Amino acid sequence: MATVNSYDRPAHVPAVSGQVRSTAAVLAILAAIGSFVLSSMGREFLALGAAVFAVVAGLIGGLKALSPRVSGGMLSIAAVLLGVVAVLVSIVALFV
Repeated sequence: MATVNSYDRPAHVPAVSGQVRSTAAVLAILAAIGSFVLSSMGREFLALGAAVFAVVAGLIGGLKALSPRVSGGMLSIAAVLLGVVAVLVSIVALFV
């Protein structure tokens, strides 16, 4: 019996790929962390913008994670929560 290599696969057999992580969720986490860093550096307006971006990107990542081919649902939830906390921190930093 001959083995079938991936390049010898018959045309009617679809290639199966694994799940891909949601890019929006990863960007949201990075933006939330960046917002905390910007708040600590005294750049409150930029921090607020990054925090709002984190919330929006986290929500988009959560919507994309509803697809069975995209992972990152928990990462999106964490990004939205971090983004909301980052918004609060940057607003407090604006007035203090």
